[in-house]
Amino acid sequence: MIKSSELILNPDGSVYHLNLLPENIAHDIIFVGDQNRVEKITQFFDTIEFSTQKREFKTQTGTIKGKRITVMSTGIGPDNIDIVMNELDALVNIDLVTRKPKENLTSLNIIRIGTSGSLQADIPCDSFVMAKFGLGLDNMLRSYLIDEVSIPEMEDAFIKHTNWDLRKGKPYIIPCSEELEKLIESEKIHKGITATAGGFYGPQGRILRLNIQDESLNSKMDNFNFEDNRITNLEMETGAIYGLGKLLGHNCLSLNAIIANRASGTFSEDPYKAVDELIAYALEKLSK
Repeated sequence: MIKSSELILNPDGSVYHLNLLPENIAHDIIFVGDQNRVEKITQFFDTIEFSTQKREFKTQTGTIKGKRITVMSTGIGPDNIDIVMNELDALVNIDLVTRKPKENLTSLNIIRIGTSGSLQADIPCDSFVMAKFGLGLDNMLRSYLIDEVSIPEMEDAFIKHTNWDLRKGKPYIIPCSEELEKLIESEKIHKGITATAGGFYGPQGRILRLNIQDESLNSKMDNFNFEDNRITNLEMETGAIYGLGKLLGHNCLSLNAIIANRASGTFSEDPYKAVDELIAYALEKLSK
């Protein structure tokens, strides 16, 4: 039995941070970072059956074209993803009454819709990027046993290419769900490696008043290539989603609307339009 200190439940039996019961979620889930983006997606739903919010975690479940879908805001960063992925898994794969894992496990389909900056000059603002791989530059996932789901030869190549300082922790690389990749892909979507940083400023190479450990890291990431896979963009969630998804047995895919191009120094003239178009595209594919 899982102790109450390890799986914390609210007085109504819901999981602690998300404030959800098992019946509140669908098995197809869309992640967004910003809580205000949840309703930008559910406005297209035919029905909304459930809505709640606790802290930055806002959840709405409804239907579109007869398909039941949950939309959830995760907030920013790998630490929040650790909370969201573990509590979602608990909702479907742990009996919250007996506190024991279920014998028959459920796989969720999780698609992240986010915004990001491109590292490649030929991936312009307002384009779409699919993360075929998540590259974690944070240390969160290393708290788990990940050797069976990561790609060590690709990790080693990245470490060598960037002369990575292992005092920052060892990067990890996890592939996306092939099933969701086939469902969502099209000629209009760029594919590659999405790098996940543990912060927005120094960890992503931004310098305000503090010097950073490697000022040339972004330029080294720009030209990293492993078996024709290059780093397309940099954000703060994908690697953690892919890693925990693989470990827990869920299908995960990350899509990003490119609103900035770090290589050219440009920013989208209408970032909201780019996000709306990606939302419409993902809903069309997911609701078929």
